[in-house]
Amino acid sequence: MLPDEGATEDLGRFLAELLQPGDIVALSGGLGGGKTTLARALIRELTGTPDLDVPSPTFTLIQPYEAANGRQIVHADLYRLRSPDELVELGFDEMTEAAITLVEWPERLGPRDGPILSVDLSLRAEFGDGARFARIDGSGGMAGRLKRARALRVLLVRSGWDEAVRTPMQGDASSRLYERLVKPDGSRAVLMVSPPRSDGPAVRNGKPYSAIVKLAESVHAFVGVDRGLRALGFSAPRIYGEDLVEGLLIIEDLGSEPVVDANGPRPERYAEAVRLLAKLHATELPGVLPVADGIDHVLPAYDLEALVFETELLPDWYCPAIRGADLAGPVRSEFVALWAEVLGSIIPERPTWTLRDYHSPNLIWLPQREGLERIGLIDFQDAVLGHPAYDLASLLQDARVDATAEFELRLLGLYVRERRNREPDFDMQGFARAYAVLAAQRATKILGIFARLDRRDGKSGYLAHLPRIEGYLSRNLAHPALTRLRLWHAEHLPDLVSKATPEAAPEEA
Repeated sequence: MLPDEGATEDLGRFLAELLQPGDIVALSGGLGGGKTTLARALIRELTGTPDLDVPSPTFTLIQPYEAANGRQIVHADLYRLRSPDELVELGFDEMTEAAITLVEWPERLGPRDGPILSVDLSLRAEFGDGARFARIDGSGGMAGRLKRARALRVLLVRSGWDEAVRTPMQGDASSRLYERLVKPDGSRAVLMVSPPRSDGPAVRNGKPYSAIVKLAESVHAFVGVDRGLRALGFSAPRIYGEDLVEGLLIIEDLGSEPVVDANGPRPERYAEAVRLLAKLHATELPGVLPVADGIDHVLPAYDLEALVFETELLPDWYCPAIRGADLAGPVRSEFVALWAEVLGSIIPERPTWTLRDYHSPNLIWLPQREGLERIGLIDFQDAVLGHPAYDLASLLQDARVDATAEFELRLLGLYVRERRNREPDFDMQGFARAYAVLAAQRATKILGIFARLDRRDGKSGYLAHLPRIEGYLSRNLAHPALTRLRLWHAEHLPDLVSKATPEAAPEEA
């Protein structure tokens, strides 16, 4: 129920939040029902111009607009349209293919595919002068977006962030979306939109990719791990509001001060990040974490199936896309068998929380705090129970940061000393071996993932990091534990091992 014109405009601003290029907004209702009022509010919100003149396109039929972010907007009034065939002459399909299209009198548009948001407006004088009733529905995936948008509005109001200005933030390689929230008083938070992940098609043994490699399928994982880290005294974001069903979180904004600068890693900040891992890994940790009343998150094991499957991204994506090599049949089988053998030899006696993406983009420096709390932690929803060496390799062989082998070895030594201070019987040699193996596994996986992001998803920017990761892989293959894999690479991908520097092998830590 919309009691007045202002409420109709508020509805337009709300609906604008969920629209994307290619969407159609079908505005129906009788004359004077408020279609143009709603369209005007939508267009002003989408263009970011509150006082934009938005005339009714009754006589021009189609009126295009362009938003500041480059998005195209089309406002069409088809009241005078005699036949859908006339739209062809007007170039309607070409004009609206990548635009957000608002259509008044949509019944004259003809059948359409794709996401459609339907809004039917009717006058309801019995509720007051100017009162209207809006019936809203969606098709082509729009219904889910509409449901999530309504849930988000409820969450913002319930958590006290409904007056905040929302600004999109740069995301990561996942499907999650982030926005920065800023209240009128300057208070800040981050909105995370992480809808439940669909299983996807089965890729092996009846299981989808996400299940094999143990990726989080809902926001429950983030909440459980977040609260677990905070209980240990680490600086994970406080959670201000949550909708677990829709995958919506309002979390503390830890800022953006990095642990690196233009010259690479900041040594004192990286040292603190290493000490954090040493403390975490020396702690007895549960495998089940509470999320909400009656809801727990079980950390999955980073098992041999997951680790080996991830290495297969190299022959499946990196080799054909980057090297032009088709490594199939016995060659591929040998590669997989070698990895299964070496990974099977480093199963930890006491698995620990493996945050999995513990590297510079997900570490924030908090100078106003003290000790280990100066390391802010984000992006840990895919945490698993695994070997402690994995996260250390993730930090010291960062895909986006240049770090020398000498710097890596120095921090490996720091980690060993910190672990020995807490556990005098800490097995340094066994850890160094596992570090080399898991660092090589991670480099192998990332080469495949970045090639896949380029080839499948059109994200070519990741290719710039390949030479660095190739160098890491070459460095790790110099370890004696990986001799047979090094020989395999020397035969089938010889340029990858030509950079190897045995004197920098991790065993010397």
